[in-house]
Amino acid sequence: MDSIIDGVSHFRSVVFPEQRSLYQRLAHHGQQPKALVISCADSRVVPEIITQSGPGEMFVCRNAGNIVPPFTQANGGVSSAIEYAVVGLGVVDIVVCGHSDCGAMKALLRPEALKDMPNVAAWLRHAESARHVLREAYSVLSDAEAARVLAMENVVAQLNHLRSHPSVAAKLASGQLNLHGWFFDLEVGHILALDGETGKFLPVGDRNTTLQVAVRGLRRAVADPCCGHHAAAVTAAE
Repeated sequence: MDSIIDGVSHFRSVVFPEQRSLYQRLAHHGQQPKALVISCADSRVVPEIITQSGPGEMFVCRNAGNIVPPFTQANGGVSSAIEYAVVGLGVVDIVVCGHSDCGAMKALLRPEALKDMPNVAAWLRHAESARHVLREAYSVLSDAEAARVLAMENVVAQLNHLRSHPSVAAKLASGQLNLHGWFFDLEVGHILALDGETGKFLPVGDRNTTLQVAVRGLRRAVADPCCGHHAAAVTAAE
C-alpha cells in the first residue's frame, strides 16, 4: 500500500493543482463522455492510458474477460453500466476491448484451473460461444496461439451479446450508436480493430486513416409505416 499512498499524495499535491480548473468544471457541469469502453480488469490494461484520455472523456467498465452478459431483467453491474452510458449519458460509441496474454481466456481453455474459483468459472460461461468457435473453426494451434485467437473471438462474442441489450439495439437502429471491437497487444502496444465488413482484426493507424467499425449504426425501418394502415383498409373494404 505504500506506493499507492505515495501516488495519492502526488496526485493531491502536484497533479490536481495543475488540473484544478478541469475537475471544478467536471464537478459543476457533470460528465459528458462520448464513448463507453468495456475492457478486461487485467491490471496491465488501462483504457485511459491506451487512448490517452483524460478525466470525463470516457465511461469505463472493467471486468474479468471483458464480458458483456446477454440482456436479462436480472440486475448486473455491466448491464447497468451499458444502460446508463447509452440512455443516461448518450454515448455514441461503445468499445469492447480484449487483449493478449489474457488470464481469463487461458482459464477458459483450461477449465480445471478454475476448480477453486466457482464464481470466475460461472462468469466465463458468457464466453463459451467463443471457445466453441475456436474449436470448430480453427485448425490445431499452440497454447499461445489459441489464447490469442480466443481473446479475439471473445470480443466478437461479447459484441453479439451487447446487441441484445434494448438500449443498444434501439440506438443502433436509429443510427445514433456504433460498436467497436478492439484487441490490445500488450507486448508491442498495438491496437487491432474489428472490421465489420471483412470480419478481421486490422491495425489501427494514425488519425488520418478511417477507423474500423465492428457494427455501424444505421437508421432503418423493416416495414413502410403506411403498410399497416393500408392492410387495415383493405380488410375493412372486404
